[in-house]
Order: sequence, then structure tokens, then C-alpha cells
Amino acid sequence: MALSRNWIFRISVAGNLFVLVYLALYSTSTSSPNGTTNNYATNNPINPPELPVPNAMRASNVPPPASPADIPSVEILQSSKDSPNNKASSSSKEGVVETLQENVVAAISQGDPAVADDPSAKIGGGGEGGEKVANNGEVDFDSNINDGLSEQLINESRQLEASPGVPKKIGEDYNKIFPCDDYTPRSFYSQRGNYWVLYNYFKGTRTFHCDQSLTYSTHADWTFLDNLVPLLERWQGPISLTLYSPGTDFDDSLKRILYLRECGPSPLVKELVTFHLFFDQRQVPKMKIPHEPETLPVNCSALAETVTFGEGLPTFKKSKKLSYPVNVARNVAREMATTFYVLPSDIELYPNPNLIPDFLEMVRLNDSMLQRPAPKVFVLSIFEVEANVTALPYDKRDLIYMLQNKSAIPFHKYVCADCHRIPKAAEWLKQPFQPGLRVFHIGKRHKPYHHWEPIYIGTKFDPMYDERLSWEGRSDKMTQGYVLCVLDYEFHILDNAFLVHRPGIKRHKVIPKKNPVVAKQNAVIAKVILPELRQIYGTKPGCYV
Repeated sequence: MALSRNWIFRISVAGNLFVLVYLALYSTSTSSPNGTTNNYATNNPINPPELPVPNAMRASNVPPPASPADIPSVEILQSSKDSPNNKASSSSKEGVVETLQENVVAAISQGDPAVADDPSAKIGGGGEGGEKVANNGEVDFDSNINDGLSEQLINESRQLEASPGVPKKIGEDYNKIFPCDDYTPRSFYSQRGNYWVLYNYFKGTRTFHCDQSLTYSTHADWTFLDNLVPLLERWQGPISLTLYSPGTDFDDSLKRILYLRECGPSPLVKELVTFHLFFDQRQVPKMKIPHEPETLPVNCSALAETVTFGEGLPTFKKSKKLSYPVNVARNVAREMATTFYVLPSDIELYPNPNLIPDFLEMVRLNDSMLQRPAPKVFVLSIFEVEANVTALPYDKRDLIYMLQNKSAIPFHKYVCADCHRIPKAAEWLKQPFQPGLRVFHIGKRHKPYHHWEPIYIGTKFDPMYDERLSWEGRSDKMTQGYVLCVLDYEFHILDNAFLVHRPGIKRHKVIPKKNPVVAKQNAVIAKVILPELRQIYGTKPGCYV
């Protein structure tokens, strides 16, 4: 009998609670003007990935432009807010909260840091009247939903968008396109073979997510630093630059970096370029190496009177007849890139403008060409222009015009035509220009292109360059080309992407057939490096060094 009374009491309490909740909800609700349910939130799903917003917008915290699909929903919500009877019905309220819950939980399940890690990511903007996301992914509903509901919904939908300039991360498909983690560059010193490397010695002030941009990784000594500004004006993205700075070249490098960062003609150097310096362990600079070079005082007037650039200037390297360890420089610059995709190139090669957004859009679309299972890199055609040209080609249409009037030629036409002859080069020029970027043709490094040295967009995880090879010994990229061939890499030639060498066409330069440096390096390749590569990677018909 006592047990029956206990159950009756429990049922009575539950019934009273149900009535109280019902009355509370009923007292705070009214019908919409037309008596229908206005669940606008169902028209606000998480969208598929979009084209990254230009980097300048991200740097200045400018919000991304609204897409055409977003504008009608905003207008509808605003008009409902301004209407005389702007009170959401109970069903509308429940629908809105349910949709917001689904969106927030989905964002958290996707690991969206904008929601998962942000204490302000609460429905309704947080505070005592907001709805907080519980640990189990559910939403603790607070009945204090006021007339600002439509504005909250708009704000929440914007919070669920990726940061400006970054494609949205939507599940496994996105992770296949950008399988990367963000990397925060930090300065550190380390030995690397026979060299000391000062990694991230000067860091660019702007940072990038691994999926937000491309990094132009390159190398030089201080005499070539006058290429930075024209390169940046066309690239408009992060650059990872390794400078060979033995002996007194270190001091000369330091002065020019400070001048370009603090006094030069473009703020892009300080914003976008990260410098790494390295030198031989037997050529350590005599000067004390500053540990915080970015804080050094700068006298722009004094530097302007002494800083010069030019390949013909005397350097410590030249005075000591040191070889240029080009592949050490290439590998350091590529390893330190903070983005997944990297363009390893030479500092005197300038890309066509808008390459970064066009390439990221192509990757985001992920068409059938990009879904092929073989490893791949994306090749850029290369050209030279006469020294007296007043402007470099902006796009492929300008380039073709300059080729027709003979003010431009294919790269190294008079020096090493086979080194940069691209498959279907003639057809590439005849391909009608269309905005954007696509794969024009897929080539292989097989005959007659077995000595091809393409410059391409790849990833940080492609085979590295052999650091035993120097610039003076030539063939410094041939061994890496052999590895790419054996691994069955595909060379996806892009239709509207190209590089232009610094103005001035290189004519044929006679190199002695019995150059001892070249002969020695060829012997190292044939007798040491190639046997190692065959042992490690195997062989494949049609692959040559």
C-alpha cells in the first residue's frame, strides 16, 4: 500500500512540473503575424568549403564578403525583427534552438577552434541569458530568448564559418585535400651536417594556417635580396628564404635584412618574409650573433647610404672561393614553410599574380584530375623577358603577346633548353585563356623529358634535395628528379600559371668541358648517390638522373 502511494506522489509531482513548464512557455509566446511558424534557421546549414578570402582581409580582420546565398536570409531575418509583432512562436523558438544546437555540436565535432576553444561561442553570445554548450554536446536551454534572436542567429552562423582566408573544414573530404596541422615558427639554432643554421632568424609578422596559403620557398645570398620586393608584389603571400651567410657575409646579410624590413619600399618584406641564415662550421662569423635580431635599433639614413645589392659585388664567399650549398638552402626553406603546399623556386623567378587564390580554389574543387591516386606536383611554365621591358606579363594573354613580339622566350632557351622543355609546350601556348586555374596536361619525367628540371608546387613531404651537391657542380636537382620518377610522380602542368625570370635574357655561356668541379660532382652522383637511391627507392624503366 505504501509503495502505491509513493508512486502516486511521484506521478503527481511530475504532472505539476509539466503544467508549470507548459504555462511558462505559453505565457512568453505569441503567434507570428500570419499565424505560421517561421523557422528561418533551417535555411542556414553549414556550407561546403568556399574560396579563401585574400590574405589582406585576414591580416586586417576585415570580415569576408557575404555570398549571394547569404544575403536573402539576412534580409528576411532583419525584416522579421523590424515587424510590429516581432515575437517568435514557441515552435519557431524550439526550431531555432534545435538548429543552433545542431550547428554548434557539428562545429565542435569537426574540431572547429572558433567554437570549441572560444569561451564566447555560446548561443546568444554567452552571459547569463545565453545557452551554453554542455560537456555532452547538448544545449542547456535558457528561456531568456528575446527580440534579438534573429541577430543572434546571424552571428552564430558567422561564427561557424571558417576564419577569413581559410577554407572551411568539413569532415574527411577536406582532411584529404589539406592533411596538415598548423605550425608556429620559432627561432632556434642547430647544426646540419657541416653547417650551422639559424632557423626562423627573422620571422614574418603575419601568420598563416597550413591550409590558408602557399609558401614560396627560396634561397640566395645577400647580393640577390633586391629581388624580394618585385617578387612579393606579384606573389602576395608567405616567403621562406634561406640566406647563405659565411664569415663577414653574415654582417652584410643582417644589415640588408634590417634595411628591407624597417626602411625599404614595401612593408610586405616585414610582413611576409621569414629569413633563415646558415654558414659553414669553419666559417662562423667573427661578430657576436644577436639572439633577438628583430629588436636591433635601425638607423635608416645610415643604412640607405651603405646598403647596395647586385650579383657583381664582392662577398666573403667569393673571396674564399666557397661553393654554394644550394640544396641545404632549398631544404631548410621548404622545411620551415608553415603551409601544406609549397613552391620551391629561385629568388629571381617571379610568379604571375593571383596564383595563390587560383591554386587554392582549384584544390578546393578537387576535380577528377586531382583525385588520381598517384603522387603529384603542379608544374609552372617558365619564361625569360628582355632587359628593357617596362612591365612583366600579368597573365597568359600578356605572355603570349610578348612571345609573339620576341620580347619573351622560353626559359634557358640558349643555355639548357632540354632542362626546362615542358611536355606539350606548343599546345599550352595555343590553349585559349580562361580565368582561374586548371590542369592542362599530366606529364612524366620520361624520354624525351628525362632531363627535365621542372619548378612546381608540391608539399613539404615530397622528396628532398641531396645536400652533398653544390650549385657550382651542376645537376643539383637531377637526383631528386630521379626519385620523383621512380616513385611514379605525376607532373600536373597548370594551364594559366607561369614564372618569369628577372628581366634580362641569358645567352649561351661557355662552360669548359673538363670543369673539375662539375666532373667531381658527376662522379659523386654516379658512384655514390645513384647507388644509394637505387638501394633505397628501387629502379623503374625510363627513369634517369
